[in-house]
Amino acid sequence: MIVCGDDVLAHRLAGELHDVYGERITLLVPTPREPERQAPGRQGLAQALFGRVTAAVIRGTVGEQRGATPGRSIRVVETAEVDDTVLLEAGVEQAAALALVHDDDETNIRAALAARRLNPRLRLVIRLYNRKLGQHLETLLDQAAAVAEPCLDPKLLDATTTVLSDADTAAPALAATAVAGTSKVVQAGGLLLHAVERPPSTDGQAADPGLCTLALLSATTNDPAGCEGSEHSGDEGPRLLPDDRAVAAAPGRGTVALEAISYAGPTLSANRFGASALPVASLFSRRLRWSLAGVAAAVGGIALATWLTTGDHPLHAAYLTLLDIFAIGEPAVGEATSRQVLQILAGFVGLLLLPVLIAALLEALGTFRTATSLRRPPRTLSGHVVLLGLGKVGTRVLARLRRLDIPVVCVESDPEARGIALARRLRVPTVIGDVTEEGVLEAARVHRAHALLALTSIDITNLEAALYARSVKPDLRVALRLYDDDFATAVHRTLRTAHPDALTRSRSVSHLAAPAFAGAMMGRQILGAIPVERRVLLFAAVEVADNPLLADRTVAEAFRPGAWRVIALATGSAPLGRPGAGLLWQLDPSRMLAPGDRVVVAATRRGLAELLGRRPRQPVPDAAGGA
Repeated sequence: MIVCGDDVLAHRLAGELHDVYGERITLLVPTPREPERQAPGRQGLAQALFGRVTAAVIRGTVGEQRGATPGRSIRVVETAEVDDTVLLEAGVEQAAALALVHDDDETNIRAALAARRLNPRLRLVIRLYNRKLGQHLETLLDQAAAVAEPCLDPKLLDATTTVLSDADTAAPALAATAVAGTSKVVQAGGLLLHAVERPPSTDGQAADPGLCTLALLSATTNDPAGCEGSEHSGDEGPRLLPDDRAVAAAPGRGTVALEAISYAGPTLSANRFGASALPVASLFSRRLRWSLAGVAAAVGGIALATWLTTGDHPLHAAYLTLLDIFAIGEPAVGEATSRQVLQILAGFVGLLLLPVLIAALLEALGTFRTATSLRRPPRTLSGHVVLLGLGKVGTRVLARLRRLDIPVVCVESDPEARGIALARRLRVPTVIGDVTEEGVLEAARVHRAHALLALTSIDITNLEAALYARSVKPDLRVALRLYDDDFATAVHRTLRTAHPDALTRSRSVSHLAAPAFAGAMMGRQILGAIPVERRVLLFAAVEVADNPLLADRTVAEAFRPGAWRVIALATGSAPLGRPGAGLLWQLDPSRMLAPGDRVVVAATRRGLAELLGRRPRQPVPDAAGGA
């Protein structure tokens, strides 16, 4: 398998394919054009990732790789660009799969078109941020494979080309941290699910397993001095996909159960964010609406009094009242005293109505003028989520939070950032400024916020913002996007020790996305991945046909504790994970799996490798390396 990329995701993906699936990997990395400006630790990172799984790492130009020593399972090739010559030298004609995970969409598209021309049967996994372009590219490359190889089985075309986005893959987990305090989330069949952590039962009764029990937590989960999933005081770590007997035999350990996601915090306010269905709510302020309501009530009261005192028809009484209010009626000279008094009162109401109408006109004009500008956070805002950074990942997280009607305040230093346009279109309050400067987080009302998501591309900026926010509000829920694993672990331990009552999470986008990319390279559709302490569970769509571990077995018989578990059955004809693909949850354990069924399985990385018919060459702990 060939992995082509220029960042940490490429290294993680290569390590994932080697550690879990036992594949031979060729990693194509760009040659640094200016060695003196090369980011420190590029080759050191490669050695750290691959030193534990291979005896040596072969480096050099493509031409030097021809004489590579047989038996080396990973080789790193530096090349200026990915063209036909480089792909042929890397063995694309004999490769099973190619992953293009460059950060630049155009580079990935060019390489994908060249690879499809050189090997129509090649399985392509492409990293693209543009989702619409990705859908069209999938169709184009699949059609190219069908034309070049007419005898290719049409069932295999679904796995021929897969377009993924690391931002889309990681966004549900990051958004769920703000919603439910966990990043264990997956979206399948139009339903957003998350794995909720449940503390040990104190009354001796078994907790509700929800849709299913995914894991038994380790004893160090709530220990500030411990690390998630690490061995501490003899703790064996989490147990993934336990059976009922294992759950019953561990009453003192918390569990992870899969259930539908919900948000119990404050929802989006209509008068603050313009989400009301009434146009008047988005055009006029609350104070002006109360003024208009008071004038209308006064007009109605005068009209009612006129009808009762004069005995006229109600419509005629209302007509006379309006004429008096607008000062176009005849004076009530010689009429009854009650009529004269009501006419004078109507004149005063008309005087009050004039400034209200002018204020309404000015407010409506101001609303139209500021419709395309960024909104400022309201002074009375509370219970919201402060989102730092509107890059690729921040934009996706913002869109997901808005779909859940969660109030958000964004902070971005670049007024031309990718997500500014989305924030303006969704009318999300946004603060333009550097989070390290004084007063920026105060403007975002962080002292009244529900959670802080620090998703900028700079680790130190995220850490500084988290520390300052914690000094303002010690119990604030914080999730940081950090790249370096050791740094993330140290930050997580320190913040959890300093603030044991507050929720702190450190997440790596590449760590969350790598299992999905690796699973797609193996030819199965990965619906999502959730971390369980320091390990990872994958949710994959699997065809029952031609799989002896699933076909002609009941749901209970197909369950392999610690490896995989069937959790849903597809009821629609559309591909899983797309519209029209319904899922049936809470299956009967005695239900027989027919060869034509499609199922969703929750599996460990090693379990999925075995389910797909591949086993690692050497036993490697199923632990996630990222924070």
